[in-house]
Amino acid sequence: MRWLRPAPVLSIAGLLALWVVAALLTDDAQILPQPWSLIAPFAQEFASGELLRNLGATLVRVVWAFALAMGVGFALGLAMGRSERLNDWLDPWLVIFLNLPALVLIVLCYLWIGLNETAAIIAVTLNKIPNVTTVIREGARALDPELEAMARVHRMSWRARLRHVTLPQLAPYITGAARGGVAVIWKIVLVVEFLGRSSGIGFKIHLYFQLFDVRMVLVYALSFVIVMLLVEWALLQPWERRVRRWRTA
Repeated sequence: MRWLRPAPVLSIAGLLALWVVAALLTDDAQILPQPWSLIAPFAQEFASGELLRNLGATLVRVVWAFALAMGVGFALGLAMGRSERLNDWLDPWLVIFLNLPALVLIVLCYLWIGLNETAAIIAVTLNKIPNVTTVIREGARALDPELEAMARVHRMSWRARLRHVTLPQLAPYITGAARGGVAVIWKIVLVVEFLGRSSGIGFKIHLYFQLFDVRMVLVYALSFVIVMLLVEWALLQPWERRVRRWRTA
């Protein structure tokens, strides 16, 4: 695997070394504990099932919000990139939602819908759709008109054009939106859980924040960071290399 190459391993080792040095300089485990001091509480939370239960709850919210944001954002971005008239109408909406703070959308969804899973997922989805739409719109604008003309000459159906002409050209933009989407969505999910859910990594971070327990905050935060790194290395990066392969063939 590419992430097992020397450079990524040494990079992570360097980050851990900086953590160790910072903890030594701080000289207060209540402020910044050493990395190895997290092993025991991590094992305890894992054995009790609390870590897996809350990790699973957060992952479910991330998956739902990611799927909805990518689906809606792709459709909107493609339509706006292909139609200047539609873009003129929807661009002001896009600018407004791009600049609307995530916290405002989260609070409004909770106030309007209630403190439930639907509000949580909708809040995260609404925060990410504008970013996906913007990226896909730029990709739609960059589509090769000669390939489109060829597809029309050969009378390809819209499904065939989408599969063989449009999607291969949009693939780098889709992967870019997906990689950025995962990173942003899980952070917003933690805020949603911090403010109004009774499960998830954000909920546990809120709990231990109230107890001023830095060690447990780091245990839960780093557990999800590790999961996201695995998703990045095992799924998103290989997918990105695969969809870019046709450009270098």
